[in-house]
Amino acid sequence: MTKPTDNPADAFKKALAEASKVMANDPELTVSYSVDPSGLTGDAMRLPQVTRRMTRDEVMLARGTADALALNRRYHNGQTHARYQPQGEMARDLYEAMETARCEAVGARDMPGTAGNIDAKIKHEALRKGYDQAKSASDVPLAVAAGYLVRHLATGREMPAGAENVMELWRGYIEDSCGGTLDDLEAALEDQTQFAKFARQMITDLGYADQLGDDPDGADDDQEDEAEEGTDEQDDPDSTGSDEQDDEDAEASPEQSQEEQQDASQAQVSMDEMADQEMGEEAEMPEGEAPMEPPAPQPVSDADPNYTVYMSDFDETVGAEELAEPAELERLRAYLDQQLEPLKGAVSRLANKLQRRLQAQQNRSWEFDLEEGTLDAGRLARIVASPTTPLSFKVEKDTEFRDTVVTLLLDNSGSMRGRPISIAAICADVLARTLERCNVKVEILGFTTKAWKGGQSREAWLNEARPTGPGRLNDLRHIIYKSADAPWRRTRPNLGLMMKEGLLKENIDGEALEWAHRRMKARTESRKILMVISDGAPVDDSTLSVNPANFLEKHLRDVIAMVEKKKAVELLAIGIGHDVTRYYDRAVTITDVEQLAGAMTEQLASLFDSDPRKRARVMGLKRAG
Repeated sequence: MTKPTDNPADAFKKALAEASKVMANDPELTVSYSVDPSGLTGDAMRLPQVTRRMTRDEVMLARGTADALALNRRYHNGQTHARYQPQGEMARDLYEAMETARCEAVGARDMPGTAGNIDAKIKHEALRKGYDQAKSASDVPLAVAAGYLVRHLATGREMPAGAENVMELWRGYIEDSCGGTLDDLEAALEDQTQFAKFARQMITDLGYADQLGDDPDGADDDQEDEAEEGTDEQDDPDSTGSDEQDDEDAEASPEQSQEEQQDASQAQVSMDEMADQEMGEEAEMPEGEAPMEPPAPQPVSDADPNYTVYMSDFDETVGAEELAEPAELERLRAYLDQQLEPLKGAVSRLANKLQRRLQAQQNRSWEFDLEEGTLDAGRLARIVASPTTPLSFKVEKDTEFRDTVVTLLLDNSGSMRGRPISIAAICADVLARTLERCNVKVEILGFTTKAWKGGQSREAWLNEARPTGPGRLNDLRHIIYKSADAPWRRTRPNLGLMMKEGLLKENIDGEALEWAHRRMKARTESRKILMVISDGAPVDDSTLSVNPANFLEKHLRDVIAMVEKKKAVELLAIGIGHDVTRYYDRAVTITDVEQLAGAMTEQLASLFDSDPRKRARVMGLKRAG
């Protein structure tokens, strides 16, 4: 018998789950509530957690998320979606955003009550990501704006705060590029196949036709044409004989044959003369002074010689203090401190616990059974039992942490905007301060690009007639927030730079990791630990649009393999909101800063444990490092 519950939220959650099943037209749907990101996986729907307090924001977010996911379940066909899905990253983002908007718009027409709930969800997400603070179109993703515009045009509803700002920043560009195509929105909305074709045309109008891949409808037509051509060739008896006849005519022409022989003999003579001339010139040269062949160009990457970069002239490695004025850095740091304030107690507890763990590893390591040192009281029982046994002494070992350097490599990509970058900055702040207390030197680095969708290197590529396979096609920006030898108090404001509007753009992880690895190899410390803080896979639209889809991801895996093979640097990772264990063997995941004060204490401390078995046990890894 089920015991009655005193949690007032339980009744609401049960009612919302049942309503979601009805709306999705799927009675077998499983609905759960979790702090993990919401979404649909198979027959399971995951909604935001609702606490006992049942605040208005919690309730509206849960209802809006439930309605959006239920409508997607009801109106979305996975097979149709996959058939027309583009191959390129940017085109795929646009396609996904517009399909989501379609499902929500169709649902709002059939069930008007869902529109207000979904508005609340969109408002929450837009404010969380800081879209209301964006000042230019380059600060927000085009795909998000396209999804908002499609929903606005289809429903006629005004977009919520933050989302309205994003839409208006991009609206002029989208309407100028896709004005004629947008007129077809109404006719395509109800039919997913027609809408998929409409979305692909929108993507073409926006300049990403090269990311669409093969036209699925055109592929069927091509197969039919090839079949017809094959039939025609079989029906035409002269189709193969004409070439044979031409060959026979060529062989039967004595004049042509004679001319070709004369030309060939003249060419052979001239080639022989050139060869003799070259031999003569070489013979006149003193022995040992033959011209050297120019050395082969150095590969861009030590991990993968085949990894290419179109142009590195515009890449930069820059200190954080060079990207903003001191007054602005102080202001941004104050903003970061405001976000730290509610978590001040939890962060302080984490720092103290982590410090105690590390110092315990330092101070509790001893050598026993020595002839001098500190008297080992634990061995006195042996002397009582056998008075002839000599006294035993112990000596504390020097800890390896006193000769350790740690590099924190932070992902500064646009996908980190909002809460994720705040978590990354807070992680860096806490770890740097704590490790410095333990006499561990800490370096903090960041990586992004100078522009969205390619910078000056892409412009140069366009001006040079777009050669195929250009390799990396954006300008890197590698940022030094704190060098290993700089004290924390002097560089403390620099972390605020991550809060700067327009800084976070694309992320090319492989080259950044290789850069950080080279910096660490130059250090003299005996132990080197490189910790990557990221939210997922490398993404650069400009590069991926003209290279294989796995170009950047493959390079990242190659660099990780190289670092782990050389074993000069220990590689770890913290995933912010996303599981990064598919890239890094030693990794933990953080979805919220509040986790830092709990289980993360053990996990972070375990990263510095020299015993791989203990490390694996704490981190839940399948194999010891």
